[in-house]
Amino acid sequence: MRSLFPVTDLTTTAAAPDPSGLLTDREWSLDELADAYAYPATGDPWLRANMVSTLDGAAQHDGRSQGISCAADMRIFGTLRGLADVVIAGAETVRLEGYRPARAREAFAGRRSAAGQGPAPAVAVVSGSLDLDFSLPLFTEPLVPTLVVTGAGAPADRIAAALEAGAEVVIAGEGTRVDPARAVRELADRGLRRQLTEGGPRLLGQFVAAGVLDELCLTLSPMLTAGDAQRIAGGPGVTVPERFALASLLEEDGFLFGRYRRRDVP
Repeated sequence: MRSLFPVTDLTTTAAAPDPSGLLTDREWSLDELADAYAYPATGDPWLRANMVSTLDGAAQHDGRSQGISCAADMRIFGTLRGLADVVIAGAETVRLEGYRPARAREAFAGRRSAAGQGPAPAVAVVSGSLDLDFSLPLFTEPLVPTLVVTGAGAPADRIAAALEAGAEVVIAGEGTRVDPARAVRELADRGLRRQLTEGGPRLLGQFVAAGVLDELCLTLSPMLTAGDAQRIAGGPGVTVPERFALASLLEEDGFLFGRYRRRDVP
């Protein structure tokens, strides 16, 4: 078996020549990571997911992803947010992970300005019931208004509460169900083309089942947890597994950072 995509290391020297100078015995800068993870130059929406999993498939430990993550994973997490127009998350993930508004970061200010982006990505919370605490900073203190993505049949009083809190309501489905493909389109129609979903597993599973996920950034954590933690994607299955292609692979301290793209996209 030959390696089509050599494993490169964020901190150690590569065995092969490296004209780019990226693979050196030092920590990659955020600019270098941003170049490596840049969104494709296309006018179409691009939905990227960022998830972490243990060797035995757990996406969480004690209900959160932090315990299976690492410093390099968080650098990539911050880079992906720094490149995105919008961060999409399910309501349960927002509650469990204690989501706050995305912040402006000086390291990405020039890049975002050149791309016509605001100082920070918007956060879009997917919820059919809108069972959300609209008094939290995510809704009351964002740099750009937080969006709530819901169905046309969402409770009217909860829609009113979201609007009163300053959130933007995006209707992307009938009844209380959110249609994943429609959610992608509705956000793109608002100029939010560079899309990043951070889960949780149920939301990612819906995007996968709908066939709208373009790219998966997966951190493989060198840990074993056993137990019954969720996988990175759950919910409805697909009739035929969709094959993704490895686009890049990085390593640091035993953690692998893979980037996979659908095989039918360049």
